[in-house]
Amino acid sequence: MRPLDPRLLRQARAARSYVLLTTVLGVASAALVVVQAFAIANTLGPAIVATSPGGDGALDRAEIVRWLAVLAGAAVGRAAVAWAQERYGRRAATRVVADLREQVVEHAVTLGPRPPAGAAPSDVATLATRGLDDLEPYLVRFLPQLLLTALVTPATVLVVLGLDWVSALIAVCTIPLVPFFMWLIGTMTAGTSERRLATVERLGSQVLDLIAGLPTLRAFGREIGPAARVRALGESSRRATLGTLRVAFLSGAVLELLTTLCVAIIAVGVGLRLVHGGIELVPAIAVLVLAPEIFLPLRRVGSEFHASTDGVAATQRAFAVLDLPAVAAGGEDAPTAARPGPTLVLENVTVRAPGRDVEAPAGLSARIRLGTGVPGGGRVVALRGPSGSGKSTLVLVLLGLLRPDAGTVSSTLPWEQVAWVPQRPAIGPGTVHDVVTDGREVAPETLAAAAATTGLDAVLADLPDGWESRVGLGGVGMSVGQRQRVALARTLVAGADRPVVVLDEPTAHLDARGEQVVLETVRTWRDAGRTVVVVAHRASLLAVADQVVDVVAREVARA
Repeated sequence: MRPLDPRLLRQARAARSYVLLTTVLGVASAALVVVQAFAIANTLGPAIVATSPGGDGALDRAEIVRWLAVLAGAAVGRAAVAWAQERYGRRAATRVVADLREQVVEHAVTLGPRPPAGAAPSDVATLATRGLDDLEPYLVRFLPQLLLTALVTPATVLVVLGLDWVSALIAVCTIPLVPFFMWLIGTMTAGTSERRLATVERLGSQVLDLIAGLPTLRAFGREIGPAARVRALGESSRRATLGTLRVAFLSGAVLELLTTLCVAIIAVGVGLRLVHGGIELVPAIAVLVLAPEIFLPLRRVGSEFHASTDGVAATQRAFAVLDLPAVAAGGEDAPTAARPGPTLVLENVTVRAPGRDVEAPAGLSARIRLGTGVPGGGRVVALRGPSGSGKSTLVLVLLGLLRPDAGTVSSTLPWEQVAWVPQRPAIGPGTVHDVVTDGREVAPETLAAAAATTGLDAVLADLPDGWESRVGLGGVGMSVGQRQRVALARTLVAGADRPVVVLDEPTAHLDARGEQVVLETVRTWRDAGRTVVVVAHRASLLAVADQVVDVVAREVARA
């Protein structure tokens, strides 16, 4: 496991500036450690000599005061460096996590509606929230100690070498034991953090899926059933977290004991040679003060080792999503946005249905001419085929949101200019007015015309507060037909500047009157010059179409 992934520095600019700042603070910390050691040695050494048996008792008080002032300055400086590391570390961690979170979410959107395994919306949601939070302790605590180890430890050993070569030799021989035991502990506990993150993602995915499907579960009286599964996943998450904490405590204890023994060996050697006159008192005191500082960054790296594993696991998981190729239709060539009036050419377009041995659509070839965008130049294109033939999948291909497994598409519909009306429209909570206008300023006469065209005026007449009547999330409080009329009116008003309208089975849940409303709305869009792509079964919709594209599926023989 690499303690620092270079991709983190490339992807997050805040990480680069933070590493540079931490390096500068590490150099300052190394200098202050040496200054502090010499200040302590030059303060205690003369005092011990002067007050020891056989000493003359004379002290240079001015010299002592100067060294005490240096010691106080070094202590204040080290406190300031530690404060700066903590303060700016948290700021940088917040920016890095926010930067990665934004990149992960944006890239997940570009992966399209059928992302590869590991990039499902629930997995990305868990990673972007709970998962990436593990980067904060990694950046605030572990990474600074890692850089201090690379800077302070070698600098301190060089200073000790100038004071006492024996102590420096002992330090050089014992320092490699610490990273060796860290590697050994990491090897023995490999995969702990990855398993914990995977468990948290499963728990998050299960909870998100449960919340999304709660209305359906309640409708069938099954809302209590998944509770046992959620409890089991919660227990797995608890056990995984406790396992990570055990690793942290055990690794910290092992490395603490090891570094203490290394410091003790140096101290014993200095003490024996000091007794036998092999080293002067002031250098001996300086070596004794510097010896713990040699191993202190290593000790802290060991104690924060679990932060490293969690942070690196979260980083690798984020990069695994970012490395997935984005969706682009049209085979090997990048798609070009369709302009009003072009013809989309599909050649042998085939898409493998996920989880099934079926290609839907299969071998589809067609030339689809779009509307011109001017009044009277609109087009209605109907996609016809049995259920499961791949009509909705073909819409995703036309929008450039799904790459076909075989075949080519000459260009794609400009999805940012497409108004989408699914079978069950997504309606947010609020008033009918807010839902239809989508928060825009719309003239009353425009709203009235849209309501009359889509039949929403009849719905408003039955509502107690008319346009100000409130609806719940998903259109709660309205029937399916009423929601369809609201969605159609919203497309007429809020999506009036979008030249393409996609309707997915708009008459599937409507009665004869509602069906007639949809037909009139489609004709209105066509007369305005817009392109209407409609997934249709009913003959009434097919009758108003300017072009009908037949979509078929075929089974694939198992290998």
